[in-house]
Amino acid sequence: MTIGQEDLNMYKVYGDYRSGNCYKVKLMLTLLGKPFEWVPIDIFKGETQSPEFLAKNPNGRIPVLELEDGSYLWESNAILNFLADGSEFLQTEPRLRTQVLQWQFFEQYSHEPYIAVARRIQWLEGMPAARAEEYKVCQVRGHKALRVMERQLEQTPYLVGDRYSIADIALYAYTHVAHEGGFDLSGYPAVNAWLDRVASHPQHVTMLG
Repeated sequence: MTIGQEDLNMYKVYGDYRSGNCYKVKLMLTLLGKPFEWVPIDIFKGETQSPEFLAKNPNGRIPVLELEDGSYLWESNAILNFLADGSEFLQTEPRLRTQVLQWQFFEQYSHEPYIAVARRIQWLEGMPAARAEEYKVCQVRGHKALRVMERQLEQTPYLVGDRYSIADIALYAYTHVAHEGGFDLSGYPAVNAWLDRVASHPQHVTMLG
């Protein structure tokens, strides 16, 4: 979503449309109906390591969200929590809110490092021989993460009960493109039903849309 110059209070998102982590922020802002400007960043050209970008995020990674006051937030799941605060996408009851965090930690430690990395190796890098063993490890551990999700989604329509939350946004981002990393999702009927459920939201936007 791009906005006319008359809106001076919109967010800026520094990111790459192909990145699942950046897609989380794009999807969240779209679901909330919040205006934003997308600033494309090409990690393959080293743009995240420029002095200008490092002044925004010293860790040199995307996405970065620029707020109305010119300050910056980074780490995709932290940004999700900031944006969703007070909305229908983040539970307020402490136990449920902690379960949202539980799934976000799971995504960053047990899901994204394998499903996203396998996608990068196969889809973005063309499966270089030097990363073949790493790819095999990603397949094993990525399927383990998908089995964890399958067990939960056999019990509840969304990852935290019956309510679409930022836990789902965090896991949807790379799960819905897992096939680009060689993952066959046909053995995960509950995950597939959940993917359809998330995509059916009237404000849904696709990764490249």
